[in-house]
Amino acid sequence: MKGQETTSRRTVLREAGLNYSISAALPVVLALLLGAIAVFAAGEGYEDADWYRFAAFLLPQICFAASSLIWFRRGRVPVRAVYGRCKWQYFLIALALQFGLMFSLSDLNVWFLRLLERLGYRDPGVPLPSLDGWNLLPAMLIIAVLPAVFEETVFRGIMVGGMRAAGWGNAAVVLCSGALFSLFHHNPAQTLYQFVCGVCLALVALRAGSIFPTMAAHFINNAAVLALTATGYETGGANGWTMPLGWEIGLGVASAVCLAASLVYLLFFDRSGQNKGAAMPGGGTFFLFASAGVALCAAQWISMLITGFLGG
Repeated sequence: MKGQETTSRRTVLREAGLNYSISAALPVVLALLLGAIAVFAAGEGYEDADWYRFAAFLLPQICFAASSLIWFRRGRVPVRAVYGRCKWQYFLIALALQFGLMFSLSDLNVWFLRLLERLGYRDPGVPLPSLDGWNLLPAMLIIAVLPAVFEETVFRGIMVGGMRAAGWGNAAVVLCSGALFSLFHHNPAQTLYQFVCGVCLALVALRAGSIFPTMAAHFINNAAVLALTATGYETGGANGWTMPLGWEIGLGVASAVCLAASLVYLLFFDRSGQNKGAAMPGGGTFFLFASAGVALCAAQWISMLITGFLGG
């Protein structure tokens, strides 16, 4: 009986680790292919074309969908095991948490970025396609809706779900998944923010037993960024605008309260999905099969860091 349990645990963790590696490798392969096609079809300057930027955001989501399909088929896992129902209050908690992360934790990330800049780093940013006119609609679909579905499926559905099913402690699950989520985006300037976001979303998924609340929070985050960018928030100039100081202070206080209250409830009052500790039974199996993805993401993160310093 114990042997069967150990085998089952290893199988779950093997598939979760393999999914991470596949999800990391496929976008690199397709990005290289897209770049080759773009050079052949459009020549120099293709990076600034809207079609290319839309495709660059779409390709990872296609890869996430493919890796998820492979995981479902290999493991013969029912869809409801990932997209299960949950209590309605977790949607409110997830949205309050995301509101707190966006408008409170963003200041922490600004301080982190300024620290890097003092060391000579220059953040190249993430080039968005034009959001003027009707372009905002496909941008919402590709940059807000699809990541909310497929990134949450991979990171909070498959990874967090697999770690939880293998008997990992909650602390191990949220910290490990948060670190891998942050590393996956290989953006040094956003490392701290994405790690905390990954930790918080993993905690919500554990408590809710579903990824639907984290999908809603993920969508709101990306959609809000697109909407603010489209309206010229903090860009200055004739079409830009900046929030009045009083509103900004009030928003910061409200977001900090939402963030603190959500975390206090999830950590100290909610006992759903409780498995205390940082134990990682079978962790070696997971990291063995995730190692290719971890190495690839780490190499990209280091490359981005070096580029930022050289660009400065």
